[in-house]
Amino acid sequence: MPCKQRKIAVMGYRSVGKSSLSIQFVEGQFVDSYDPTIENTFTKSTRINSQEYELKLVDTAGQDEYSIFPSQYSIDVHGYVLVYSITSTKSFEVVKLIYEKLLDITGKVHVPLVLVGNKTDLHMERMISTEEGKRLAEDWKAVFLETSAKQNDAVSDIFHALLNEIEKADGNISEKSNCTIS
Repeated sequence: MPCKQRKIAVMGYRSVGKSSLSIQFVEGQFVDSYDPTIENTFTKSTRINSQEYELKLVDTAGQDEYSIFPSQYSIDVHGYVLVYSITSTKSFEVVKLIYEKLLDITGKVHVPLVLVGNKTDLHMERMISTEEGKRLAEDWKAVFLETSAKQNDAVSDIFHALLNEIEKADGNISEKSNCTIS
């Protein structure tokens, strides 16, 4: 089976842990300080259900409510990881705006995406309940996960879940069975 190349954009408000999640997934380490103004692309090969993937993670510089959604994030991108911090109401609001812009730009009703509530290790400072995150993801028909980049908790699940969503969107996975027709 040939290796499939998938491009994934990791988006969210600044300081929600986009780079930390990307670096944790790709390099298996937690980086506390990272230059938040740069966009970076990480590459990782991974295998899911005996399919090899070459993943390109576009770690976007943080979006805020005023930044225009750059159209390069809609070109050739197969799926999206929208990240907010469970300690920041603001980041939860911004993620909704990013989603709206995403649908506008792609012109799609549904895009493969995973909604991620990051920083579960800071549970004492939690502002957004798990229920709120789940509800939002349900509205979007998206996968929802809470993670901690710091503790490497559920980090690879994000990308594995997203790859499944991308395959479903491509019509390669029927909802019921695990068999794929290539």
